[in-house]
Amino acid sequence: MAEIIAGSVLPARREALTLTTSDGLRLVGELALPEDRDPVATIVCLHPLPTHGGFMDSHLYRKAAWRLPALAGVAVLRFNTRGTTSPAGTSEGAFDSGEGEGRDLVAAVLETIHRGLPDPWLVGWSFGTDVVLKHGNTDPVLGAFLISPPLRFSVDDDLDQWAMSGRPVTCLVPELDDYLRPDEARERFARIPQAEVIGVEGAKHLWVGEKYVRIVHDTLVERLVPGGPPIDYDWHGPMERWSDL
Repeated sequence: MAEIIAGSVLPARREALTLTTSDGLRLVGELALPEDRDPVATIVCLHPLPTHGGFMDSHLYRKAAWRLPALAGVAVLRFNTRGTTSPAGTSEGAFDSGEGEGRDLVAAVLETIHRGLPDPWLVGWSFGTDVVLKHGNTDPVLGAFLISPPLRFSVDDDLDQWAMSGRPVTCLVPELDDYLRPDEARERFARIPQAEVIGVEGAKHLWVGEKYVRIVHDTLVERLVPGGPPIDYDWHGPMERWSDL
């Protein structure tokens, strides 16, 4: 038995993939699936602001791809939005302030349909939450999980569309966020009656530290698989260690 730590990489079927948008751009991505079973749910990850260092390998998403297929049976699809570079490569196009990125989101959702992946949820972090709110209210998306939503590029009409859809929205808001803190988030997201705003004591916008990574992943899995078992961070199988050195 070994405890999972920051660099732990658990078994999964991992596949590098290319998404093609409706305007012809090729986006770099990866799909991670449970190694020995079908997934029970799917997350499509929209990363933080690429002009400030956000990409598909931003740590919450990289660790989700390393852990959640094995620990929770969840399929993890992550990708670089247009013009974004990560160690996995560079997506074509240029940053478009949350507009063209809607086509990127749609391409990822269509990939889940093409592959027959179950119960897709959109997971946005920071800028990615704005992309989700502006463009993600579409079938077959089941719901939205928003991490550190700044509400910078999205507007009230976007929230109103989610309200009318009835799709569940969960907002995980750091107590010490740089842009939107829990009390203000509750006021802003009151436009969505079904929205759940969870303030996280001591957390900051980037969720640095294993304690906060686990809070994000635990809360996410609780929404994806209601009534399912909690994540067990004592791993009993093979495990690799990742190093960026």
